[in-house]
Amino acid sequence: MATSDVRPDLLNALSALRECVAAARFPLPLPGADGARRSRAELLAQLDDYLVPRLRRPDAPLLAVVGGSTGAGKSTLVNSLVGRCVSESGVLRPTTRMPVLVCHPDDQSWFAGQRVLPHLTRVWMPRQDAAHGRVEAYESYGAYEAQEVAEPYGDHGDEGDGRGTRESYGSGGGSRGAYGGSPAREAYGANRGASAAYGVRDPYRTRDGRGRDGLGRGAATFGEGGGGPDGTLLRIEVDENVPSGLALLDAPDIDSLAGHARELAAELVCAADVWVLVTTASRYADAVPWHLLRTAKEYDVSLVTVLDRVPHQVAGEISLQYATLLRKAGLGDVPRFTVPELPESAGGGSGLLPATAVRELRDWLGHRAQDPAARAEASVRTANGVLASLRSRVTSLAGACAAQHAASTRMAHRVERAYEEAAEQAHADLVGGTAFAGDALAHYRNRALTGASVDLLDALTGSVAAVLYCAVAAADERFTAELRREPGAAAVPFGEAGAGVQERVGVLVRRWQRCLEELADDALRAAERSGDAEPEDVAALLAVALLGGAEGEGAADELAALLGAKGGLRLRSRGGRLLGTYFERVLDGERDRRLAAIDALEAQSGQQARLIAAMSVLQREK
Repeated sequence: MATSDVRPDLLNALSALRECVAAARFPLPLPGADGARRSRAELLAQLDDYLVPRLRRPDAPLLAVVGGSTGAGKSTLVNSLVGRCVSESGVLRPTTRMPVLVCHPDDQSWFAGQRVLPHLTRVWMPRQDAAHGRVEAYESYGAYEAQEVAEPYGDHGDEGDGRGTRESYGSGGGSRGAYGGSPAREAYGANRGASAAYGVRDPYRTRDGRGRDGLGRGAATFGEGGGGPDGTLLRIEVDENVPSGLALLDAPDIDSLAGHARELAAELVCAADVWVLVTTASRYADAVPWHLLRTAKEYDVSLVTVLDRVPHQVAGEISLQYATLLRKAGLGDVPRFTVPELPESAGGGSGLLPATAVRELRDWLGHRAQDPAARAEASVRTANGVLASLRSRVTSLAGACAAQHAASTRMAHRVERAYEEAAEQAHADLVGGTAFAGDALAHYRNRALTGASVDLLDALTGSVAAVLYCAVAAADERFTAELRREPGAAAVPFGEAGAGVQERVGVLVRRWQRCLEELADDALRAAERSGDAEPEDVAALLAVALLGGAEGEGAADELAALLGAKGGLRLRSRGGRLLGTYFERVLDGERDRRLAAIDALEAQSGQQARLIAAMSVLQREK
C-alpha cells in the first residue's frame, strides 16, 4: 500500500486500535508482563509518532533518527553531517540527554507543531557561531544539562530576566543576529504571527510569571507538555546544510543508565522513517545494537548502519566481519558505512569529522530525501513494514491481556472460595452455640439473681463479633496461603484491604444489637405487654434463643410465655433473618474489599477481545 493511497477508513481503524492498545493494562508481575508493557509503549509511540502522522501527511519530510549505544559517536556524526555543532558531544557519558532535531529552515514548520512526537515540548535555539564554537545560549544550555536529571525547572527560580524570547523573536529585529542573517531565518524571526501560532512562551518564565532556570538566553519553547531535563524536551535546530525534505534526530543512548532516557530513545527510533544505527569497531557485536537490528528486520523498516571509529589498521577485517554478521542475520542488504577512527571522534579539535568521512552517508540520506522514487521507497517501506507488524504485536498484547485476566480471575475465585468456606464454618459455630459461652453463659444462668439483661446482651454481642472476626481472619489466611503459588498476587494490596477489619466487624455487630432491641420493643407493643418487660430483657432472650443452641430452648420458652406462642415464634423468625443479614454484611463486605483490590488493577476481561476486534477491522481496511 502506498502512503498516498491512504483511505480515511484506514486511519479510523488505526485510531480505534490505538485506543484499545492505550487501554490495555498489565499490572500483575506475570512472566512476560514486562515485555508486554514495553511492547505496548513502543506500539503507542510508533502509532502516535510515526505511522498515523506519516499516513496523514505522506509529503512531510523524512525523519532519520540516529541511535546507538553510549559513546558510539552519534552526536559527532550528526554534527559532522550538518557541518557544525548542533548536538553536545564529549567524553562524559551519557552525553545526549535531550534529543536534538535539525532540519532545513524550509521544513521547520513540519516539526514546530505536534504532528510528530506530540508528547515532547519543543525548544528552539539560535544558531551558534561556527567559528567560535558555542555561543552564550549554548553555554547556558550546558549549565542546563548539568542539572540533576530528577529535578525539573526550579519552581521558585528568579534568575531569568525574560529577555530570551524577546531578543530572538521580539519584533523581528533580532532575528538576523540570532540566526546568522539567513533570509529564511530572518523571515521566521520577523513573523510575529508565526510565533503566536506556535504558542511561543518565554522559557525564563513559568505560567505564573516567576523565573525559571535552565534554558539559555535566546531559547524559546513551543507547544504544551512538561518541560525539564527528564526527557520531555525536544531541541530544534535549523540549518541550510541539511537537505530540504530531511530531518536528523540525535536520540539519547539506547543503553543509558537513566531509565527514562532509554525509553525515550526507543520511542524516538520508532518515530523514524529511516533508522540510522551507529555502533563502533569495539562494540559492533554487543547485544544492544543487535536488538535494534533485529527489531528493524521484524518491522521491515528502512535501515542504514554506521560502523564508527574503525582503526585504519583493521578496517578491512572488521568491516568484513560486521558484514558477515549482518548477512547471517538476514540483513545483508542493509546499507553500511564506515567512519575511520580520527581525533575528532574522541572529542578532540572542533568535534567535527572531515567532510570526506561522512560524505557517502550524507549523499545517501540526501538522495533519499530529494529523489522522489528513493523517498517513496524509504517512507512506504517503513510504513508498510510497521503496518504488517501490527498483527503479531497486537496478538501478543492480546495474549498478555488474557493471561492478566486469567490470573486475576484465579485470585478472585480463591478469595470467594475461602470466604464461602469461612462463612459456612462461622454459621455452624453461631447456630451451634459457640458464641453462647464464657461470660454470656454465666450472665444467663445468673440472670434470675442479678437481672443483668444488658450485660448478657453485651456479652453475646462480643462473642458474635469474635466469631465473625475469626472467620474473616481464617478466610484471609486460607486464600493468602493459596496465592503464594500465584505469581501475580504480590501486586495486589490485600493487606491494605484487610486493615481495620476488627473495627468494621465491631461496628456492624453493635448495629445488629440495636436492631435486635428495636425488634423486641416492636414485639412487646404488638403483644400489648410493654409494661411486663423491658426491651433489653426481650432482646437478651431473643439473642440466647438464636445463639444458645440447646441451652437456648429455655429462652425460647420464656419468649413464648411472654409474647404468646405466635408472637414468640414471629419474633424468633424476624431475629433469625436479621442475624443472617448482618452475618452476610460482615463476611460479604470483607470479601468484596479483597475482590475490589483485584479489580482496581484493571485486568479487565474485555481487553483481549477489544484488541482482536480492532485488529480485525484494521486488517479489512489495509
